[in-house]
Amino acid sequence: MLNRIIFDTRIMGGRACIRGMRITASLIINLIANGMTTKEILQEYPDLEIEDVSQALQYAAFLANEEIYPLTVGNRSF
Repeated sequence: MLNRIIFDTRIMGGRACIRGMRITASLIINLIANGMTTKEILQEYPDLEIEDVSQALQYAAFLANEEIYPLTVGNRSF
């Protein structure tokens, strides 16, 4: 359950934010992707908690778990 990921149109235009703060899940994911450790992120953003970083990664994993279904019209697949 992702209870720390909030969508509110009044905050960051409705992007996925951590606990209603102006810190987006994508920011955390980008920081990790660019080599920052969880410890470094928590030092840089002291309002964050380790569970926030964990849920940002869980959210990314959920989004990456996509399936592609071919478009089928009649007997043809596209």
